[in-house]
Amino acid sequence: MNLTEDEIAVRLREAQQSTKADGYAESDAPVDSLKRAAVLVPLLRHEDEWHILYTRRTDRVESHKGQVSFPGGACDEGETTPEQTALREANEEIGLRPGDVRILGWLNPMATISSFRVTPVVGVIPWPAVFHPAQAEVARVFTIPLKWLAERSNRWEFHMPGQKHGVIVYHPYDGETLWGATARMTVEFLEILFHS
Repeated sequence: MNLTEDEIAVRLREAQQSTKADGYAESDAPVDSLKRAAVLVPLLRHEDEWHILYTRRTDRVESHKGQVSFPGGACDEGETTPEQTALREANEEIGLRPGDVRILGWLNPMATISSFRVTPVVGVIPWPAVFHPAQAEVARVFTIPLKWLAERSNRWEFHMPGQKHGVIVYHPYDGETLWGATARMTVEFLEILFHS
């Protein structure tokens, strides 16, 4: 559980090499028509252990109202890498300066039910930090310990007819419920860290 930044970066790189994924440049016919997007998976050290930072969306956003998510969104014109999109969105949503993030790697792109192809970008952020949430988009910024997220008894998965993947739902943590695409990205990241 006590991996270094460099060890995390190596595991992410090894996972990418084994799947030959390369962010926006990857071509995958079934999801090629989906709108490209990226999220930042912000890692931080708090009380000598890794945490992941999440946001809870407001009830005023267009989609996924009130849901737990990573900072992120759709690729803007001119952005050629998931890192550019993830860092811009994290700056817009929570005031995280791009220069304060050390990018370690990324996860495979994921097609979502909202017609996006999202690439999760993993980066380490300084802690403690002061955030400036965009009031229209972000209701709360909070963290969950990696150790708690990795504990299998803290989540369950159920399958719905016609869906390729099951739906992952975590038990509430600090009043927040992590589920759906954000939970699946979290679990995929954990599998890279601890099962590679």
